Amino acid sequence: MRNYTIKDFNRQFPDEDTCLEFLKKARWPKGVTCPKCRKITKFYRIANRKVYSCEFCGAHVSPTAGTIFHKSDTPLRSWFHAIFLMASTKTGISAKQLQRELGVTYKTAWRIFKEVRKLMSEDVNPLAGQVEVDETYIGGKHAGKRGRGARGKCIVMGMVERNGNAIAKVIPDVRARTLLPMIEAKVAKKGKTVVFTDELQSYNHVEKLGYAHEIVQHSAKQYVAGVAHVNTCEALWSTVKRGIDGVNHSVSPLYLQSYLDSYVYRYNHRRDETPMFESLLCAGFLRLSGFPEKALKLLLG
Repeated sequence: MRNYTIKDFNRQFPDEDTCLEFLKKARWPKGVTCPKCRKITKFYRIANRKVYSCEFCGAHVSPTAGTIFHKSDTPLRSWFHAIFLMASTKTGISAKQLQRELGVTYKTAWRIFKEVRKLMSEDVNPLAGQVEVDETYIGGKHAGKRGRGARGKCIVMGMVERNGNAIAKVIPDVRARTLLPMIEAKVAKKGKTVVFTDELQSYNHVEKLGYAHEIVQHSAKQYVAGVAHVNTCEALWSTVKRGIDGVNHSVSPLYLQSYLDSYVYRYNHRRDETPMFESLLCAGFLRLSGFPEKALKLLLG
């Protein structure tokens, strides 16, 4: 991945006008077609507003319409800066830290934080090859049993393709009727797909779904048996839990899935040549408004 630093960000987006002009050029790379004149005309920026006006009829167009910036009084550069910060670290950044970094109210920081996090929710192609499947438990500290059977925690199922992408979903339980349909929906059966799990009985019928299945016996202190292990998945859980504990401190079950999506997004894009900040611009909020992705990549250089 090409390193994209705060110096690069400041150079590319030094002020509010630059950010708005970036959106304008990205949205209309061949020029703005006036909604009234029905042809490409020159548009001039209206001072102190995020809109442009046609030189002939005065019709207004807004590059932010339909994006997460629409009807937001927060400066565009603050939005861009927030996206940069949320994409720059492995474990992300908290809304409270965004408040301090951007100099906004917590309400504003939380809104930005929530909207950008939504952009990190993406559909991943079915996993294939060697796929590890495991579950973990996320939540506050409670006295009593740890791991499976612990009370007051959310269950998360993870599927990780070795040297590939990951998927993490909040699930209601670890019964076969819950886990097996998830595997069948998210893991491709083409080729020689092998599913690796621990000895949980719910996985006993994985082979009946059409996959090769190998098991590692965690209860017998076995963590690697030949090529069978779920250590890649465990590494993802470590990143998620360290991030939640160290950065977010605690996460409501209501928002846990969106937090998981953000961690998985960073994991899946960890080896991209394009910096993650630019990936979010190209594949995230700009695409929501139909922005041409090729034009965006040209603008980003």
